[in-house]
Amino acid sequence: MKPTGIVEGIYWIGVNDFETTLFEALWPLPKGVSYNAYMLIDEKIVLVDTVKGPYFPAYLDKIKSLLPAGKKVDYLIVNHMEPDHSGSIKVLREAFPDMKIVGNQKTAGMLEAFYGLKDGVVSIKDGEILDIGAKKLEFHMTPMVHWPETMMTFEKTTNTLFAGDAFGGFGALNGGIFDDEVDVDYYEDEVLRYFSNIVGRYSSMVQKAFDKLKGVDIKIICATHGPIWRSNPAHIIELYDRWSKQETEEGVVLVYGSMYGNTQKMMEAVATGLVQGGVEKIRVHNISTSHLSFIIRDIWRFRGLVMGSCTYNMELFPPMKQLVSAIENRKIVDRNIGVFGSYTWSGGALKELQEFASKSKCAQVLPVIEAKSSPTDEDIEKCIELGLNMAKAVKSPTC
Repeated sequence: MKPTGIVEGIYWIGVNDFETTLFEALWPLPKGVSYNAYMLIDEKIVLVDTVKGPYFPAYLDKIKSLLPAGKKVDYLIVNHMEPDHSGSIKVLREAFPDMKIVGNQKTAGMLEAFYGLKDGVVSIKDGEILDIGAKKLEFHMTPMVHWPETMMTFEKTTNTLFAGDAFGGFGALNGGIFDDEVDVDYYEDEVLRYFSNIVGRYSSMVQKAFDKLKGVDIKIICATHGPIWRSNPAHIIELYDRWSKQETEEGVVLVYGSMYGNTQKMMEAVATGLVQGGVEKIRVHNISTSHLSFIIRDIWRFRGLVMGSCTYNMELFPPMKQLVSAIENRKIVDRNIGVFGSYTWSGGALKELQEFASKSKCAQVLPVIEAKSSPTDEDIEKCIELGLNMAKAVKSPTC
């Protein structure tokens, strides 16, 4: 993809990555990811963020194709130091040795720690403005969205917000870079998967960032991943606001772990009860085959969560234990939770699920069901009852 104009004097110079299979060595990228970077051409030439190191040659080619004759790069703005955005800084400095690197105090410390860079680093403060000619860049500190040094840069004459990782998501940009050129529904799902797994833990800091940006007239959002929101930036802002408040939709996530199909029978009975109770949005995940990131995304979206697990070596099934840890780590609250389990020669799974449910800031839905070896007809009826009760709970939320 070639450099693309966003508004007069501002260009997208990012790259697509179709080769990395796991983002942060954790999160699947079935349709790739983009590393968005930007270039402003004014009296001064300014770059906003870089790209992951292996993609530097393509990034540099874009810069050179836009650079006016006789001009040099004056500034690099670093909104976020995670290496998928800062990985080209050291070689970029070698290409443009007089370039000043602009960031906050925490950015400066990370530049030295990651890349040994100390000279030519300009430390700016919250609210400070950099005049580059006709355009004015205003800096807003947004710590812990989702690293301590994260900040956003607002170009005041075009009302363009360079938002760092905020408002971004997985998925490469296939030909188009704007929200009015791409499948927005797909990107919304991938923005939520990104948010819930990576940023969601810091939702309170996202809300603080919203408070700081109140009164800022944002017309274009340029994130570091995913599409640029120029047609309807208010839409992605509203979604981020709702997600960071943990506001949920009517629906139920049903996650189960089953080695030989017996716990699966219980799950199917719960699903039957949910349908009989009128729940339309049901997301079923086999904990052994669904990647954690997709499960967390759905839990973040929907109001109800039902978890069922077999017992393994007198404990909770290991993949389910990992999910419990992930939910606790992300501080997920205000859901309706139901649990069920199975065992043969020793219990354990249900006890751990009950402990998790009781200490979570969520409302527990009854009954709790535990089957020995294979569920009886009575167990199946109780599972249907759990589904019916969960349906009532998500349709008349009290939490």
